[in-house]
Amino acid sequence: MILGPAPARALAPLALMGAIFYLSAQPSVGPDLPAWTRIAAHFTEYFVLASLWIWALGPGLGRRALPVAAAISLLYAVSDEYHQSFVEGRESDPLDVLADAAGIAAACWLAQARGSTSTRATHSRSRG
Repeated sequence: MILGPAPARALAPLALMGAIFYLSAQPSVGPDLPAWTRIAAHFTEYFVLASLWIWALGPGLGRRALPVAAAISLLYAVSDEYHQSFVEGRESDPLDVLADAAGIAAACWLAQARGSTSTRATHSRSRG
């Protein structure tokens, strides 16, 4: 199984993806936010999404969780912008995907720097 011993961990990133989809489906109401707040929001939400995928996939995939989590998160970012292009009052912006990608990259960098993905070899050494 791709998720290893804790498939329930996938519920956290899937729930966030559902929340992102729901919020993206809402028509734009009220004044536009300053560009820096939109960029910060995109960076943060995809930093969290990638971090959750790394956490969910780490026990089963070890270091391979980083590129898999990054791919899932980036593909979702692209699909989210595409989805927004169909929502009245919303528009798709490639710069949002760039901010998303920066958040994803930061999450992967931090996970790698902290060594927060685990491998089966690491688990077996810690048990014995």
